Amino acid sequence: MTDVFERAKKIKLLSCDVDGVMTDGALLFTSEGQEIKAFNILDGQGIKMLQNSGVKIAIITGRTSAMVENRAKNLGIDILYQGREDKINAIQDIANDLGLTLDQIAHIGDDLPDLPVIRKVGLGVTVPNGADLVKEHAHHCTTRAGGKGAVRELCELIMKAQDTLTAAHEAYLQ
Repeated sequence: MTDVFERAKKIKLLSCDVDGVMTDGALLFTSEGQEIKAFNILDGQGIKMLQNSGVKIAIITGRTSAMVENRAKNLGIDILYQGREDKINAIQDIANDLGLTLDQIAHIGDDLPDLPVIRKVGLGVTVPNGADLVKEHAHHCTTRAGGKGAVRELCELIMKAQDTLTAAHEAYLQ
């Protein structure tokens, strides 16, 4: 865990996959063909706290969904890449745009399209419901599953490593 904390201290951007990470990975459709996704409110609060601590958030997903666009907008996430199976190129574009090195980026993903990013960034994270090969290469695996607070857990880990979590919590203890 010490290595994970050392890596987390450097993070200036958290990149998140959606299906299987911000959701439980289930694809739900209405009888009219409209896609439905269930996002976890704990993740949203974690993202907001991490943003308030100065860390930027990005979403990179292989699928395209109006639901994801709405969720990103709701959380104030303006770095959104949808329909991108080439996530390593997307993360390099984001790094270049923000003037970051890859070791200043954390990525949380669950499946093979996330693997190149997880292997290259400073903090590559997966979830317990992730693919075995991804778990083998990630620096860390959350205890909470995707869609069940995994993103919140990672946000708090980063904030704890950067010594910003206590201040974020104190705002709610008044």
